[in-house]
Amino acid sequence: MVSVTVELRNVEGTRAALGWAGGHTIVVDRPQGRAGGQGLGFNGAQLLGLAIGGCFCNDLHFVAAEMGVELTKISISVRVELESDLSFTKAATVTVSCETSDGSDPQPVIAEAKARCMVHNSLRRGVPVTVEAVA
Repeated sequence: MVSVTVELRNVEGTRAALGWAGGHTIVVDRPQGRAGGQGLGFNGAQLLGLAIGGCFCNDLHFVAAEMGVELTKISISVRVELESDLSFTKAATVTVSCETSDGSDPQPVIAEAKARCMVHNSLRRGVPVTVEAVA
């Protein structure tokens, strides 16, 4: 089994968090004025959208390389729809456009990336999440 661990810690003097994995970092916060948020970073819905779209973007590149196709332009937009109380996501829609260097139809690459996308597959199947408090 392969696993990935990310870490988050509060940013002193704010109510934001700094998250990291390896040498990569990201700031997580709430919108300005919401529960002490200062809008210093991405909120949960934005992070979910970035995970959905970012994973799909990466898989487009993996699949294209395996198929011997060069993608020259990729555009992905993710719309995350939340329940009115913001307690869960009702739906997410990914809109993708890409072009190949030889002008061939990119649909086979898109279809295979859709079938393989780890984040999409995980969300569709439901991922158990356990929260464990430690002293």
